[in-house]
Amino acid sequence: MKYYDKLIFELSKEGRTGYSLGSSPFAASTALPENLLRSEAPALPQVSEIEVVRHYTNLSQMNFGVDTGFYPLGSCTMKYNPKINEEIAGMKGFQALHPLQPACTVQGALEVYYNMEKSLSALTGMAGFTFNPCAGAHGELTGLMIMRQYHLLRGDLKRTKVIVPDSAHGTNPASAAVCGLDVVVVKSNADGLVDVADLKPLLGDDIAGIMMTNPNTLGLFEKEIGEIAGLVHECGGLLYYDGANMNPLIGMVRPGDMGFDIMHLNLHKSFSTPHGGGGPGSGPVGVCEKLVPYLPVPKVVRKEDGTFDVVCNDEKSAGQVSGFLGNFGVILRGYAYILTLGKQNVKLAGKFATLAANYIKESLKDCYKLPIPSICKHEFVFDGLLDDGSRKADDGTVEREGATTLDVAKRLLDFGFHAPTIYFPLLFHQAIMIEPTETESLETLDAFIEVMRKIAAEAAEDPAILKNAPHNAPITRPDETTAARQPVLKFQDEA
Repeated sequence: MKYYDKLIFELSKEGRTGYSLGSSPFAASTALPENLLRSEAPALPQVSEIEVVRHYTNLSQMNFGVDTGFYPLGSCTMKYNPKINEEIAGMKGFQALHPLQPACTVQGALEVYYNMEKSLSALTGMAGFTFNPCAGAHGELTGLMIMRQYHLLRGDLKRTKVIVPDSAHGTNPASAAVCGLDVVVVKSNADGLVDVADLKPLLGDDIAGIMMTNPNTLGLFEKEIGEIAGLVHECGGLLYYDGANMNPLIGMVRPGDMGFDIMHLNLHKSFSTPHGGGGPGSGPVGVCEKLVPYLPVPKVVRKEDGTFDVVCNDEKSAGQVSGFLGNFGVILRGYAYILTLGKQNVKLAGKFATLAANYIKESLKDCYKLPIPSICKHEFVFDGLLDDGSRKADDGTVEREGATTLDVAKRLLDFGFHAPTIYFPLLFHQAIMIEPTETESLETLDAFIEVMRKIAAEAAEDPAILKNAPHNAPITRPDETTAARQPVLKFQDEA
């Protein structure tokens, strides 16, 4: 371990200090009451100023982000966020707005909400959007709440089941369960698409709808989506579109035209805003014309005189899912992204993302197992190495253990690349899910391909190199299960 890889507490030496404060003439008048004072001093580290600066500067340089390196993270589009978006979000007129200000004092902000709703509606084929959800999974829950409200207000109380493909994102069944709906799984066929034959027997008067991602989690376009939409609508259900994989379709194909009734978008994926970390992001939800009355409140409306107002009550609304209208700063960044590209150029994002994915796939299929060889969209899945380096003795016993998908991911870290998504989707035992984005250069893609080929060669010749990776990281292979189930959240001085 390097000296500055230690915890700040481990650098502590009694008597050292990083500050010098003079006596205050106001000390007596500002003294805290006795009952609020500690009985003993807090166990804070005692370090000099230079040690504090070096420690936290080194920590900041250990972070990996899209601004520092390539993120081939499958099923979670990690595209670069243009800095002009940040500049616009930081404009003086948009800073320090308060959600409780009177509508007449925030007309510009309300116009952004309104124009962004119209832009997303045009791009997706939906009739209206809400920006209230603060993350993609929050958007899923909101969309399912709208689905339930629609059926409930029609008196269709039997519809308590949602169909989810076996290749779906894990948030789909989780969101359905939180919404009080039962999950029914539909299988995929040999081509990795929804098996229509398996779907038909599942449809009935107890189906509230189906949740789908298109392209699906394997990066494949659901070619039977028209037939699926017809079947689900015929049984009285609704189609929900998980917008996590919308990036290759922007400006090219609209979910509304495929037959979807409800959808959510991840602004941090398709529209190049910062990732939300589960909360401070944006997962807007769009609906078709008949479901607009069920959108959550509050919402922005444009009055006849051209000004904007906020409506907080609606009889059919699915309710309120957040405190206010949504994360304005993130929505503003997404709006800037759309305006920057314009109607003609927005479709180029999806085209280049699709080109990049197929380029990497074709360049590596002689080193990694490609279970479904068809043309993909923005992402694709390998099923481990073609030659993992495993060897058997003449008697059939294992002489040498081969490298696994986890080993490949760990070895990638030594070359400065973030690992792709691994062991997902669950359709493949050794899944390696790769998604480049349209923002990566040919040189970056070639460098990634070169490293992946090198790793494949290492696995075939000496898999121990991979099994002991990463070799250059501050930590190597922590016990992730224990870390998740029994996290150590504070420093414990063994002395």
